[in-house]
Amino acid sequence: MKIFKLPLLITLLLSMLTACGDSEEKTVLRMGHTLDTEHSVHKAMEFMAQKLAEYSNGTMEIRIYPSAQLGTEREMVELLQIGSLAMTKVSAAAIEGFVPEMKVYSIPYIFRDRDHRWAVLQSDIGKALLKETEAAHLVGLGYYDSGSRSFYMTDTEVNTPVDLISKKIRVMESQTAVKMIDSFGGAATPISFGELYAALQQGVVDGAENNPPSFYLSRHYEICQYYILNEHTSVPDMILASKHIMDNLNEQQQAWLNRAVADSVELQKQLWLEGELEALAAVKEAGVKVIVPDKAPFVRAVSNFHSSFKGTKVGLYLEQIVEKDQG
Repeated sequence: MKIFKLPLLITLLLSMLTACGDSEEKTVLRMGHTLDTEHSVHKAMEFMAQKLAEYSNGTMEIRIYPSAQLGTEREMVELLQIGSLAMTKVSAAAIEGFVPEMKVYSIPYIFRDRDHRWAVLQSDIGKALLKETEAAHLVGLGYYDSGSRSFYMTDTEVNTPVDLISKKIRVMESQTAVKMIDSFGGAATPISFGELYAALQQGVVDGAENNPPSFYLSRHYEICQYYILNEHTSVPDMILASKHIMDNLNEQQQAWLNRAVADSVELQKQLWLEGELEALAAVKEAGVKVIVPDKAPFVRAVSNFHSSFKGTKVGLYLEQIVEKDQG
């Protein structure tokens, strides 16, 4: 478990943003995220807030702070750990340092398709992985769809892993993501998402990898000529809460919150799928060549990577995911 210190002023300020409400009659939960208000995640959170107010008869409220108002994903996770923030959304890849078991979601080609992914996430496997967060003073409440991540390149057409050899590919700060790029023969280059546009523009990296909405909304299509739908990973987003704050809610309040979260998950899944199709259509119209390669060579390229987890806890989760049916 890692707990990091924040500047004293920020800590003191946000220590007030707890589950305690403005009065004894209402419990206010502060929820932060890094995305803009047009994103499916924000819209789903607004729906969550609406449903929680409805279920609790107005005795509970979620206040949402979008666009990184309260910090980066990592910083907000740290605020959850000390009980200074109630809830956030974070990529499973971004909390590998807090919850090592989350590495499993960053392993390429563990899901056969979208139906298989949701069958896993909503099964005992997905629930067990959510529970792993408790060791880091977190509570996993559910998953949001983040689609599948694929490569996009400034000026290199990619049809097989061979085309990635020696190419500098931006990845998140995830060791699993770095090893994945190594498996494909590329040169992994961790860069923050906020700095990526300039890095692509200046040739610091030859390409990156992300889902279609992120590729479109970031305007990276203005620099990258090719989007390769190889769909190597499908890392879900997670709805996390502070264990300190959840423990202070009574059983009925927790039930209302869990129900509101479940409602928001179903809406976000629908909004995400719509946004994904719209994003692909938009980048095609902007002149990006969307390539749909044969995935088999990419799957073969990471077979040794899969084998490297054998005998580990992450490897056990990997086996369960691969064996899970969609029924």
